[in-house]
Amino acid sequence: MAVVYWRRHVGRGKSPLSNPGRVPDGVSATEQSIPAQIGAVLFRHRGWLPLLFLGIPLVMPGSTSPFRWEVGIALIVIGEAIRLAGVAAAGTVTRRRSRNVQRLVTYGIFAWARNPLYIGNFLIWLGFVTISGVLWFLPIAVLLFAVEYELIVRYEEGVLESIFGREYLEYKNKTPRWIPRPPKGPQPDGEYHWGEALRSEISTFLQYAVLLLAFWVKSQIVEGSGGVWVKSFTITL
Repeated sequence: MAVVYWRRHVGRGKSPLSNPGRVPDGVSATEQSIPAQIGAVLFRHRGWLPLLFLGIPLVMPGSTSPFRWEVGIALIVIGEAIRLAGVAAAGTVTRRRSRNVQRLVTYGIFAWARNPLYIGNFLIWLGFVTISGVLWFLPIAVLLFAVEYELIVRYEEGVLESIFGREYLEYKNKTPRWIPRPPKGPQPDGEYHWGEALRSEISTFLQYAVLLLAFWVKSQIVEGSGGVWVKSFTITL
């Protein structure tokens, strides 16, 4: 979940009534909705989505160029910067697949949008698709992202509404879901753990390196079998 700290036991020793907006021992109507229930299943298995986003561009033929590599890498860098800002504010425990939540995070990049980690992922995936040159897959990737993450976010929002009640609804009403918007008025301060965020992303950086190498190798195969890929990376048929 993008805007929360995860923990096995929430507020040990505290009653849920300590937050008057919380739904005590209950589940919100939003969380009980059919889209949210579907989203709960997708949430638990969301780690498989990149295989579809990246697998198709890896195996399908495409035409790339230096410009597409530059645009793709720029999207990856911007997306990863957004991810890092989110992890630094919310902590690495946001990656757990538990429903238990310790506290709501509304400062930093979470004041601009409610799901910055997913926004970052989206830009990163589009970056790799752009590098691949399989541009016909871009609208399909956007559609897949929209459908899957709309359902996942429905579930996450239902969970947050169940746990935080009015506090979350107020945050939800003033903060956009997807399109970042500068926050209005004074914003709450919070802690940032950049070192922890960078360490947690080391495996992700290695995955980027492997994928970039894989797309480069693919380009060399295309050069040797489909046409002549000159040094400018342009395929001539």
